[in-house]
This record gives sequence, structure tokens and C-alpha cells, in this order.
Amino acid sequence: MTPGKRIRIGQLGIGHNHGSGKMAALRKLTDHFEVVGVAEPDPEWRAKREGDPAYKGLPWLSEEELLSMEGLDAVAVETDVPELIPAAKRCLEAGLHIHLDKPGGEAMGPFRETLELADRKDLVVQMAYMYRYTPAIQLCVRAVREGWLGRVFEVHAVMSRMDGMDYRQWLRQFRGGAMYIFGCHLIDLVVSMLGAPDRVTPYLRRTWHEKDDLFDNGLAVLEYPHATATVRTSVVEVEGFRRRQLTVCGDKGSFEIQPLEHNGPNPKEAVVRLALAEPCGGYEAGCHEFEMPTPKGRYDAQLIDFTRMIGGQKPNPYPASHELVVQEATLDASGWQIPW
Repeated sequence: MTPGKRIRIGQLGIGHNHGSGKMAALRKLTDHFEVVGVAEPDPEWRAKREGDPAYKGLPWLSEEELLSMEGLDAVAVETDVPELIPAAKRCLEAGLHIHLDKPGGEAMGPFRETLELADRKDLVVQMAYMYRYTPAIQLCVRAVREGWLGRVFEVHAVMSRMDGMDYRQWLRQFRGGAMYIFGCHLIDLVVSMLGAPDRVTPYLRRTWHEKDDLFDNGLAVLEYPHATATVRTSVVEVEGFRRRQLTVCGDKGSFEIQPLEHNGPNPKEAVVRLALAEPCGGYEAGCHEFEMPTPKGRYDAQLIDFTRMIGGQKPNPYPASHELVVQEATLDASGWQIPW
């Protein structure tokens, strides 16, 4: 593909909760993408969401029409979560690059097969973990990788919110509940900094056991030779977005971000607290508190990077080996190793 060429892309599925936001971003990034249309095979999802402004004026296609469209380069896979991996495979079999929303399914085998299929066909699979492209988090990962913090011994990560009964009913279909849907984001960050854990131990809990059987809050502990990482998720925390956080501590410094992002139309600056025992990365020894920009477009930088991978301008910074570690740790954190 010619570098700099606009990517012809369509969206398969509108059932994912990030689907409309992804389409809005694709349509906004007109220098990078030509959006050809959207397909949703499930009539219930189409009835629920086709009126979303993100899809206004777009052609509605069948899946076959979309995947066989002449000159199509890529597909954003935004089906309901249980259908993500089957849909991804169909796109890859059609020879199309994919931006694949997450998580990567409730089993390792199908996810591994999907990545192997992409590798055989020399196609890009970009997993849609949006925090990878948040400037404050990128600086934190850099600080760990470049040794600013010394030997890391502790990571603490939280991603919570408050949800109603309709969402709880949908979430009940996943064995790990809130940990499966939200914990994967945080596990991705931990793996980016520390690599594959030696062991993952889940502690899944039901706040409202008298109402339903949903694991609506939980803790996962990822163990490393010199560190532990704790990942906490819930869908029962009042103003949970405000307490989404990442803290990394090493024997030469610490890095804290809170909140990870702001939920709303007017993003604020992310507050970073950096403590260093010695000068590193252009920062003096001591304690620093500063603000970093929160992206106005939650998905823009990631999607632009997707075009660079497709165009051969850069390799995927998150290869299959990384995605497989994240997937396995997510399933472990969701209780798949425990006989219920």
C-alpha cells in the first residue's frame, strides 16, 4: 500500500459500547480514512443503535457486501463482545486488516488462531486498548522501561464506574464480569511495563449477591520475581471515573496518574506525580506534580497509528506475543483457572 494513502475502511458491528465512538473518530479523520459504510448482521443491535448520530448518512451494508467490497483495506470490528473473534476471523479470511475491539474472547485458542491467521496473511491486527495512546501513560511506561524508577516493586491500577441493572444483565454473560471487561485495559498496561506475570490470582466478588450473580467488583494480583501488581475493577463505584488510576513504585522513584481519563465532552489535563531519587529523563531529583494533555479524541492517535502500520511506515508496537500474554492474564484474572 502506498504510504500516506487514505485507508478505505468499514465497520462490522455496532454492538460494542465503543462502536459509535470509533465510527465518529473514523469519520472525523478524513485525511486518513475513507469510510465506506457499516454492517450489522444482528437486527436487534441495528434497531437499538442505527439511529446514533455517528452513523448518520452512511450506507448500511450486509456483511458480505462489506467484506467483498473492491478496494477495501480494513475493517473496524465493533460487534457485541461475544462475536468479536468470529467476526475478526471472517475479516482476516477476506484479506482485510482489522482494528479489533476488546477483550479478545473468553478462550485462548480462538484468539491465538486469529493472530496466527493474520500473521500468515501478513495483515495488521490492532487491539483497541485506548490507554496505550494516552500521553501520561506513555510517559509512565517510558519511565519504567528506561529505568527512571529503578527496580519496580509495586503497581496499583484501578478502573471502575457505576452502572445500572441493564448493563449488569449484559455483563452477567461473562464469567469474570467487571474484571473481564475492564481489567483487560489495566492488565495491558502492567504487561507493557513488567512483561508476563509468573502467576495471576483473582479475587472476584458480588456486591449485590441478593440481586444477581454478577461479579461486579474484583481484585487480581499479578506476581513477578520482584514485584506485585494489583488490578481493581468495579461497576458499583460512585463517580468511579474520577478514581481511575495508575501508580507505579520502584526503588528509585514512583509515578502516579489520577484520574486516567475524564469522562465527558471537555477533557481536562491529566495530573501526574513523579518522585525521583536522582535526575532522570530531563527531570530533577525530588517530587514533581504537573499536568499532561488528555486527548480530545479518545481514539484518534490510535487510529492514525493503525494507518501507519497498514502503510508499512512502522511495525505494530504491540505484536502478537504481547497480545497473547495480555489475553492469558486477563482470562486468569477472570477466574478461568478456578473450578466453580
